[in-house]
Amino acid sequence: MSAGGALQGQVAIVTGAGRGIGHAIAMALAREAAAVVLAARTRQELAAAAAAIRESGGRALAIPTDVAQDGAVEAMVEQAIAEFGRVDVLVTAAGAASFGPVMGTKPSDWDPLLAVNLRAVMVCCRAVLPMMIRQRRGTIINIASVAAQRPIAGAAVYTATKAGVVGFSRVLAEELRADGVRVGVLVPGAVDTPLWDTIGNAPDRSRMLRPEDVARAAVLIASLPPGASLEELTLLPSGGIL
Repeated sequence: MSAGGALQGQVAIVTGAGRGIGHAIAMALAREAAAVVLAARTRQELAAAAAAIRESGGRALAIPTDVAQDGAVEAMVEQAIAEFGRVDVLVTAAGAASFGPVMGTKPSDWDPLLAVNLRAVMVCCRAVLPMMIRQRRGTIINIASVAAQRPIAGAAVYTATKAGVVGFSRVLAEELRADGVRVGVLVPGAVDTPLWDTIGNAPDRSRMLRPEDVARAAVLIASLPPGASLEELTLLPSGGIL
């Protein structure tokens, strides 16, 4: 890991860090010399990612966490602070997806998406705020989706969660300006991740963004000087919406 990286001396928490976008962002932040706290339910994948960061000379702490459990999120943040003493960056990359027409689903089918994609994001943000406000420094990066901006048939519930993340992030950014805490929302188009493995009739994955593309955008948001804030960034595959 780069000793002179853009995030030298900073501590980053990344949810969903075991695979896909979260994993790519965690590795990219580590390459910029941040100490990275990796949080996800996938214990083995987390351990492997943390080991890879350490082998490259970086600092990492793997904390198996179900972000849908408020107490688990609070305990994870407390453990991160106990280990590293501060939290400078939060990236909420944990997410779930399922698609289909509203008429073909039951309200109970919506609950896992609402819990992970929206409520857990809100809980994670709130959990890091006391430390960030105390430091008068912090950058929160919430991962939304272009589904929040463009209507995609079959994605109504997923879209509702991601649009909620965008709206929540905008208001949180406004509330925290005077405290030196920045809030940005990253709005990617389709990304080739394991999320698509269980979804039938997926678009052509070879035309999607790579997780590393999203990670570069996250590093940009996190590494801007304190006087600048990138609050919303839409990142699309070069071919447009899939």
